[in-house]
Amino acid sequence: MTVATLDQIDHELAGGFRWLRFADALERAYGREFAEARIRLALFWAFVGTFIYDLVYFGDVTMMQDVFPQLAFVRFCIFTPYAFIAVWLVKRRPTALSYDLLAISVCVLGGFLPMAASVTSQSPYFFVYQNGNIATLLFFVIALQPRFPAIVIGLATLCIVHFTLIQMNGSLDAVAFSGVVTFFVTLAIFLALSAYFMERKDRLNFLNRLRGEMLQAELLQQSERDELTGLYNRRSLNRISKSVWEGAANAPVAVVMLDIDHFKLYNDVHGHVEGDACIRRVSACVAEEMSEMGAAFRFGGEELLVLLPGCDAQTALLAAERLRGTIEALAIPHHGLVEGGVVTASFGVSAAPRGMADLEDLVRAADAALYDAKRGGRNAVSFVTVAPPAAEYGLLAG
Repeated sequence: MTVATLDQIDHELAGGFRWLRFADALERAYGREFAEARIRLALFWAFVGTFIYDLVYFGDVTMMQDVFPQLAFVRFCIFTPYAFIAVWLVKRRPTALSYDLLAISVCVLGGFLPMAASVTSQSPYFFVYQNGNIATLLFFVIALQPRFPAIVIGLATLCIVHFTLIQMNGSLDAVAFSGVVTFFVTLAIFLALSAYFMERKDRLNFLNRLRGEMLQAELLQQSERDELTGLYNRRSLNRISKSVWEGAANAPVAVVMLDIDHFKLYNDVHGHVEGDACIRRVSACVAEEMSEMGAAFRFGGEELLVLLPGCDAQTALLAAERLRGTIEALAIPHHGLVEGGVVTASFGVSAAPRGMADLEDLVRAADAALYDAKRGGRNAVSFVTVAPPAAEYGLLAG
């Protein structure tokens, strides 16, 4: 499904998305891609993060002996299981918001638990120990990489929690405390700025990749679609027919060829601009009526072809007759005919099992049937039996 047009993407690129927000459809697409990329690595970071987090156990033993049991409990019995349970929950609901909440909770809980367990500590190494939350901030921003608003919330919350618990411990004097505050606030600001520019670059890459994919799809469509009618062109017929003939040999396939009646006269009377408009209307009618049954092609000039996989002769004849009536019901005036004349079309139909005929055979038979319909008075449907093998080749070249 198309999430935006090229013009909308170009508008976003020109605007610079300084607030790190796209238009709604693009933002949802970015959020889905963001969540998929981050959650894919969530379990990996859960193993790496908890391993490093629990490795600080050795620092707890040496620096915080008086509260070591509490520290061991919060590390191994609270944070470690929480990290894996949270990842499991996010994988069950893989959205950008759920990932952001996971990252914030891991950051805040990871910093809060050891500091809360150390509030009553009288260790002379408390000043050194509290610096461990630097690693928590770095892991949150660099490894987990949630979206920018989540990073701001996580950094601010952890800093406030960190400062509050240091004050509650009371082992740092005013000068040391102000130094800790200054350092952590400075670090948080730099991390937030780096996260902003990283996400901006990530969003820029998303837009450029999406733009490239859309340009590629547009070029592909232009190479396979007729510019005037929007139907498939002759080049596409060769490609699509190959996939059709890969099916079972006894499966039926039909070809319907149609030609707008008295079209040269229509051009002479109405002009070529109106002639092009007539072809477009008839082609749109064909595409709408036959889209669920097969693929429609502009075969040349005012001549169209419909390839119908899985259709036998009777089904194809009924579809052609229905389409003939629908085109006539468009009531496109044809002033070159008698008064009240409208544009009509003649149809040629052929059908056979895949194993009995190739595309050349079916097209040749449908073309012969089309001329029979024209010789019979036009605005009619005719059927010709396929007589493989084809005597000549090269019919579809060009």
